[in-house]
Amino acid sequence: MNDKQKEMLRKVASLAGLLLLVLVFSMTNEYFFTFNNILSVGLQTSTITLIGIGATVVILTGGIDLSTGSVMALAGVSAALAANAGVPVPISMVFGVFIGGLCGFTNGIIVTIMRLPPFIATLGMMMVARGLALYITNAAPVSGMPESFGELGNGALFRMVEIGDDGFPIVTFTGIPYPVIIMIFVVILFTFALSKLKTGRYIYAIGSNEEAARLSGIKTNKVKNYAYIASGLLSGLAGVIVASRLITAQPNGGIAAELDAIASAVVGGTSLSGGVGTIPGALIGSFIIGVLRNGLNMNGVSAFVQQIIIGLVIIVTVGLDQLRQVKKTQKSPKNQPKQKQEKSK
Repeated sequence: MNDKQKEMLRKVASLAGLLLLVLVFSMTNEYFFTFNNILSVGLQTSTITLIGIGATVVILTGGIDLSTGSVMALAGVSAALAANAGVPVPISMVFGVFIGGLCGFTNGIIVTIMRLPPFIATLGMMMVARGLALYITNAAPVSGMPESFGELGNGALFRMVEIGDDGFPIVTFTGIPYPVIIMIFVVILFTFALSKLKTGRYIYAIGSNEEAARLSGIKTNKVKNYAYIASGLLSGLAGVIVASRLITAQPNGGIAAELDAIASAVVGGTSLSGGVGTIPGALIGSFIIGVLRNGLNMNGVSAFVQQIIIGLVIIVTVGLDQLRQVKKTQKSPKNQPKQKQEKSK
């Protein structure tokens, strides 16, 4: 079985797991597989998908980003404060996304120029971004934004509303939520970038063997910077969407979001050692987490038990990935001469 067949098998396995979850929850709760609940799952999962894609891109280079949740909070409060200061809502939201990208750029500089391990660099950014979010808001939620601030997170395309006999509006079709549309667009964009553009191929090359990629002429530092910037921008976008949905920006928001991001990437087939993974896989992984939470909630399972179940899923998935890596290393041609030499001795 070649590498492409193995990659396809991983995708099929993840998709089969998602379909199995949908089947199980559909059998245990009659309201699970309904149009409204499907849209609800899509809306809840959209932000996980966005940050999961950012985590996937970074992990593909062999790095990690632990600052996702804090960057989401900082981007959300930055956009909210800008809107309250009189900046037009669209510009204030773009400003929030820009703040996320700036955090990602800083992560990239620390990792590539200062040569700090990604774990330490992004851990530091996690604390800095969270501290900034708390400092500029005095640790208080930001509210009072214009009504249009909530349109991005709560609006929907093709929503149909009729006025009833009592004069009150009746929603005849909820429409497709804007966050879901943004999620689909980002999935298509990054799938194209990683599969068709040079930068995408370079990201895979760096994750597979950074030194070989550097010797082949790839500007590894520049490409890794792009990966961290992408993660920061997507974290900022997710933070703005969450603030728009709540019409309140929480400086304490996004706690543990980085775990959801990494989990969706890993569950979707991305290898923590880098070089292996896809954007559709991250999409499937995020929906596995979203469906798990939604289905368990509808069946009255405690939030604490949900954490245990999702944690076990992550442990099993990473364990299987590590087992694959061990087998791959043992089968590597580089190890064959050593094994022969040991046998001859």
